[in-house]
Amino acid sequence: MTMKFIDTHHDQWHVAGGEDGPIQNPAPRAHLLLSLEQWHAVRESWPANLPTGVIVPNDTDIETLVPDLPRLALIALQFPKWIDGRAYSQARLLRSRYRYAGEVRATGDVVVDMMPLLARTGFDAVKLRHDQKLESARRALNFFPGHYQGDVKQTQPAFARDVAAEAQAHAQRKADSFVGEGI
Repeated sequence: MTMKFIDTHHDQWHVAGGEDGPIQNPAPRAHLLLSLEQWHAVRESWPANLPTGVIVPNDTDIETLVPDLPRLALIALQFPKWIDGRAYSQARLLRSRYRYAGEVRATGDVVVDMMPLLARTGFDAVKLRHDQKLESARRALNFFPGHYQGDVKQTQPAFARDVAAEAQAHAQRKADSFVGEGI
């Protein structure tokens, strides 16, 4: 799983808002990113074939979305402060317990230091805080060649897997990432 970094100026997903804030019952269209309240208001009548996303506050019980997961292409989990890690748990539950295959996006106060844990808990897209550098975030994803604990990508702990093969694969991924960046 590679990490996608969101450029807000070129993002295909758009919130359903108006001059006075979120629209209560937005008209269906592809790539709308709805608040949880908006989604609950329209989900019964929302066309099933439209790529739809939901913004989920980090204090929401993720289980409330389980029946809707097959209909959602994107779930944006919020970090109101970088030190508040509840969205990590939400992402891990989405990936590990509920096998959600759509995009899980980190939004809010997302800083470079969070990159390794975001990847390990199941995030595959990030909207960095405005003062964070994209190059630094990409580098942060390659800081650690391996971990003792399992995660959403590698469920086995280190003692139960071939650590040498994993380190070699990490070195190859790191070399490949630098080739793609023209460094």
